Amino acid sequence: MIEFRFSRQGIWGIAWVGLIVLLSAAETSASLYERPKERVPLPGPVGYVSDHAQVVDGEWKERIRSVCTDLEKKSGVEMVIVTVPTIKPYPSAREYADALYQKWQIGSTQQEHGLMVLVAVEERQAAMALGRRMFPVITPSLRNDVSRTYLQPAIEQGHVGEGLYRTAVALATPAQEVRLDTPSRPRIKGLGVWITLGTTGAIVAFFWLISRPDLRHPYRRIRNGEYWGTGQGGFGGNWGGFGGGTSGEGHA
Repeated sequence: MIEFRFSRQGIWGIAWVGLIVLLSAAETSASLYERPKERVPLPGPVGYVSDHAQVVDGEWKERIRSVCTDLEKKSGVEMVIVTVPTIKPYPSAREYADALYQKWQIGSTQQEHGLMVLVAVEERQAAMALGRRMFPVITPSLRNDVSRTYLQPAIEQGHVGEGLYRTAVALATPAQEVRLDTPSRPRIKGLGVWITLGTTGAIVAFFWLISRPDLRHPYRRIRNGEYWGTGQGGFGGNWGGFGGGTSGEGHA
């Protein structure tokens, strides 16, 4: 009987060890799968035009910056143009662009109003990354048309700067229709004004009330102002009589 219990416990122990080994192997394989992306750091942003591949001439950079600056001033949409020598170890330019978009936090309001155009020189690939609010105006058909008309010919012919400039212009035109949702608070501000006015009025009324005991006195005569007039008048009359007597003594 004792031997049977020992064998059963041994079987359970082997099962647990096997399960732990399987879980460890799965975790190790997952970490190995993600490790190539972590080993290669993504480049940092350099303004509206991040030419890490050094394939855009200075003149085209200035034109692209002008388009991006004008777009952000008019609509609040942030458009960034990026070139990289290679996208390795990422399998596609699209995945690289998405990772870069998230890292740079392009676009305001939780990255919903951003637009990135990426060109990978070695792979001869181009991709776009968009914020959620940009999808209604930068449609898939528009992206395909812009890529087919400007990006791909420019990459094949080596005119990357000109192609990116024409791409920026083609995308900025519909992107201007997007507007940032600025939260309006007229009711909150109006309520604050009314609260302030009401509080001020209450304070003024309170001090005015405590400065007029006649308004608070229970007797109607004093409430009507007779107390102040009678008291002052009586006191003034007595003082006048006393003054008259003094004047009489001085005159004599």
